[in-house]
Amino acid sequence: MDRIGLFQDILDSSQNTVFFGGAGVSTESGIPDFRSEDGLYRTKYSYPPEEILSASFFHARTREFYRFYRDKMLPLWAKPNAAHKKLAELEHAGKLSSVITQNIDGLHQAAGSEYVFELHGSIHRNFCMRCGKQYPASYLLETEDIPRCSCGGIVKPDVVLYGEPLDGAVVEGAIGAIERADTLIVAGTSLTVYPAAGFLSSFRGRHLVLINRSETALDGACELIFRENIGEVFSEIRV
Repeated sequence: MDRIGLFQDILDSSQNTVFFGGAGVSTESGIPDFRSEDGLYRTKYSYPPEEILSASFFHARTREFYRFYRDKMLPLWAKPNAAHKKLAELEHAGKLSSVITQNIDGLHQAAGSEYVFELHGSIHRNFCMRCGKQYPASYLLETEDIPRCSCGGIVKPDVVLYGEPLDGAVVEGAIGAIERADTLIVAGTSLTVYPAAGFLSSFRGRHLVLINRSETALDGACELIFRENIGEVFSEIRV
């Protein structure tokens, strides 16, 4: 049996399938990933992107943080690709219980997925650090310099910056989903970002499927590995 056929059989026979995805899931939507040859971390700025996207940098150099954030972190033009759409279809058909994502672009929800654990937050939620008032991502693009609330407070994206803890409730939900899964699909992630990558050690199920262009530390434990684009693989799957 070919690999797509085996993948189809796994999905059809599984009682609880969970998807765990990283930046590579959204590259086919035109959003660059972080660590590939053309990734965000290889671009040139006055400071390394890892430093700019840290909590300490946000508080110390807020103006420079927003200059980078508006330029590189707000792809509001991006649309869900074939992988996002097929995952939503699988969920609605009862073949996928949840999506766990390291991405902050909101494309899983835009495609129709409802049970999504956003480990690193979302660009679509922004709040005033003084009064808590909520703002859409478009507000950050419409403002200049440091975005301010009507009360004068700074509007901060609800994304997890380096040096900030993950949301406890989201972590608990994601780990619980992985523990209950009999099939875990891991896609588009280098598995080098912790603590998120460490959650996969909670998997005790039967089928582990990896879809990733490059090798990962998880390869040896996988039943099935695809090196093709994620959207290409899911396009071959029947719901």
